[in-house]
Amino acid sequence: MPITKSAKKALRQNVTRRERNVARKETYKKEVKDFRKLLDGKKVKEAAAKLATVFKSLDKAAKTNVIKKNKASRLKSRLAQAIARASKA
Repeated sequence: MPITKSAKKALRQNVTRRERNVARKETYKKEVKDFRKLLDGKKVKEAAAKLATVFKSLDKAAKTNVIKKNKASRLKSRLAQAIARASKA
C-alpha cells in the first residue's frame, strides 16, 4: 500500500484509468462480437449498418492507447473483408 501522499494520489489515478481502459476494451470487444454474430446469422444488411459503430469503438480504443493503432487497423480490415465476402455469397 502507498505511504506517501503522492503515491496515494498515483494509486487513485491508476484505479480510475484502469476502469476507463477496461470499459473501453469491453466496449470494442462487445461491438466486434455482435458484428460477427450478425455475419454468422447471415444478416448482412444489419452487419453493414453496424460496421460504422464497430469502427468508431476501435478508433477510440486506439486513440486512447487501450489497443495499438495497428491492431485496430488489422481488425477493421478483417471485418471489412468479412462483410465483403458475406455480401458476395
